[in-house]
Amino acid sequence: MSLEKVIFGFFVLLAATLNFGFFIGDMSDPSLHNVYELFAAIVVSLIATVLKFGDRTQIGAVHLATSLVADLQLIAAALVWGYATQIASSGLDGAAMASVVSLSGGALLANLVSVVLLVIETVSFQRR
Repeated sequence: MSLEKVIFGFFVLLAATLNFGFFIGDMSDPSLHNVYELFAAIVVSLIATVLKFGDRTQIGAVHLATSLVADLQLIAAALVWGYATQIASSGLDGAAMASVVSLSGGALLANLVSVVLLVIETVSFQRR
C-alpha cells in the first residue's frame, strides 16, 4: 500500500464530502449552509489540487482539471457570499444563497467526477 495514494485518495474524498455537506439543504435558506463548512471545502479542495500536480499521466491531467474546476466554483461561491454579506445592501438573502449553493453544486459535480476517476484508476491498477 502506497502512503502517497492513501493521502491522495483521502483528500479527494474529503473534498467531495465537505462540498456535499455544504450543498445539501434548502438552497435559499442561509441557516442550512455554514460559512465555515464552505471555507473547509475550499481549503481541502486546494490541498487536493496541489496533490494532483505531480501526476504526468492523461488521467492525472483530467484529475487536475476537475480539481481546478471545483476550486474555481468554490472560490466563486465564497466571493458571492462575501459580496452578499459585506457589500450588498440586501444582505445574504435567498437569491444570493441560491447562487452560492448553485456554485458549490457545480464544484460537487467536479468532485464526483474526480472520485469516479479515482475509482476507475484504482480498479484498473494492475499489481506488479
